[in-house]
Amino acid sequence: MPDTAPQGILPEPHKIKQALMGEESPKQASAPQGAVFLSYASQDSEAARRICAALCAGGIEVWFDKSELRGGDAWDRQIRQQIHDCRLFIPIISAATEARSEGYFRREWKLAVDRTHDMSERKAFIVPTVIDDTADAQADVPDAFRAIQWTRLPAGATPPGFVAHVRQLLARELERSPQRSRPPAAGASARPLRSTPIWAALAVLAIAVIAYVLIEKPWVNPPLPAAFAPPPHSIAVLPFVNMSGDRTQEYFSDGLAEELLNSLAEVNELQVAARTSAFSFKGTSTDIGTIARKLNVGAVLEGSVRRSGNTLRITAQLINAVTGFHLWSHTYDRDLTDVLQLQSEIATAVAGALKVRLLADVVTKIELGGTRNPRAFDAYLRASQLYQESQGNKDGDAIIAGYGEAIRLDPDYALAYAGRSLAFAGQQSGGSDYLERARADARHAIALAPDLADGHLALAVLAEETLDFTAATSEYERAVALAPGNARVLRDYGFFTVSMGKTEPGLAAARRAVRLDPLNFNSHFWLGNSLTAARRYHEAIRAFSDARTLAPNDTWNNGWLGVAYYLSGNLPDALKTCERAADIPELLCAAITYDRLGQREDAEGALVKLRASQGEEGAVSYSWIYAQWGNRNRALDYLEAAVRRRNPWLQFIKTYPLADPLREEPRFQAVVRELKFPD
Repeated sequence: MPDTAPQGILPEPHKIKQALMGEESPKQASAPQGAVFLSYASQDSEAARRICAALCAGGIEVWFDKSELRGGDAWDRQIRQQIHDCRLFIPIISAATEARSEGYFRREWKLAVDRTHDMSERKAFIVPTVIDDTADAQADVPDAFRAIQWTRLPAGATPPGFVAHVRQLLARELERSPQRSRPPAAGASARPLRSTPIWAALAVLAIAVIAYVLIEKPWVNPPLPAAFAPPPHSIAVLPFVNMSGDRTQEYFSDGLAEELLNSLAEVNELQVAARTSAFSFKGTSTDIGTIARKLNVGAVLEGSVRRSGNTLRITAQLINAVTGFHLWSHTYDRDLTDVLQLQSEIATAVAGALKVRLLADVVTKIELGGTRNPRAFDAYLRASQLYQESQGNKDGDAIIAGYGEAIRLDPDYALAYAGRSLAFAGQQSGGSDYLERARADARHAIALAPDLADGHLALAVLAEETLDFTAATSEYERAVALAPGNARVLRDYGFFTVSMGKTEPGLAAARRAVRLDPLNFNSHFWLGNSLTAARRYHEAIRAFSDARTLAPNDTWNNGWLGVAYYLSGNLPDALKTCERAADIPELLCAAITYDRLGQREDAEGALVKLRASQGEEGAVSYSWIYAQWGNRNRALDYLEAAVRRRNPWLQFIKTYPLADPLREEPRFQAVVRELKFPD
């Protein structure tokens, strides 16, 4: 019912039914047998109308009044009777109900809660329904509502699944409490209503009402979207809402959600959207259905964190993204020292709600490499948040220091060692000293937790950087075996494996990384590079183009996209993509494309710019340019110089197409033998 009662513009479905059945006038009526009571704020009347129309179209009686109830004693008597007699109570929750501490709808909510005696009865009677992006944990609702699964119907859009769900609840309620059934009106048949001629007439009128809504007011009920069929057991974990009242605590709520995401990713039967994609919706008003479609997942886990010192209150809820129904929700009050056990508890509950059995070894993996030291955990989350948000090398020292603080507080914190190892490896300005420190940290992490995928990933990256391809292969394969649902592991493994000549397993991993992390630029970028190395240029162009939609101005992506165009024979698009020549790949692309088009002076100019930018570090790029220009001796000279400097780009030469003109040369074959690529 509305909190105020403005004049209605449509005849209400329940009133049509009552008039045909010869029942008392609406002013004196109680709710029809089996009816649904809609409770809403006046600002939400259009959304409520859409829900009402969908339910009525499904043959469900709805108490929905907008014209005659004005409040006061008459309102109180009638509402009490209606809520007493109805079979199902649907409170509509939105920003409008949040903004109003008073209103008739709040009195209706209280009456509905008071009608029920225990929680099982409430769950059968009350169906809280949210029509916007109001967060469950933040909503100003009766406490009884929080223990009930919530439904989300954005703007009142009501899918057939919700109508079927309401019918099921009504059937259960009738079976559970037959004493609430009212006898038929005097002179009425005792046969089921749907078998009477009156019901046929009623149905015609109900259809007329719906037709009016759809034709005269098309904005009330837009066309249903195309069928959504995500993979089974697929889930996204959204960043948890920080309820601490302190914006500086965002790192903690985000970090805890990420830890839960990582915990769920340990379950092989689950497909878990990666952090970058799932967290890309933070701070937006995107509804759950849209998020699920963009991530292609069937369920969404969201929640909130309230922290006070070492005490946590975490509320989590799991939503079926196809139906909008809540599958599970729970509130946990814990000490921060119990955070590892808490991750296992939530992962177990979520897996159970998704009908996935969580094995004992998975629980062990969830807690692998963690800490029970609250201060160490806090320092780790701070460093991890900075690592996720960092751009280039500018935050490297702060990230390393953050992980170092976590290690100081807990010297056995394997995850912190693995994190610091990757941070060291990413600091190119640190030189060989940082590489050695990265290697020591990675080995320490594995010594503490031999099955920690992060540690093996760190060792793989380091082996790749130092051209130890056999060790890199072994460590990548170990990391993938331990974390088959980790998008970062799959992405790095995929490109490396294709570069080593194992095309199909590498591409399979790179494509799976895109499925798990579809809104991450790097997923599409490295898939594009993998496809280029596999000589699937048109597919590579599509992957780089997808990456460009996420980062339109990334010069590396534009450069390698241009190279893919060049290799496919599309020189005009190659030149259009690379002609601004602002970074290494763009300059490389411009140099070879200009040459192929006969613009020799422009080609030489691009090479001069590249040399000025890269110096001796660009030897592999110079080798590729001279190979494409047809100057094999100069190309091989630069390639041998790169070997002397142990240039990390040498890992690409085994398969990368730009080196194809050199493959039959004895000097090239000698370089390949010296690098000891695995078979």
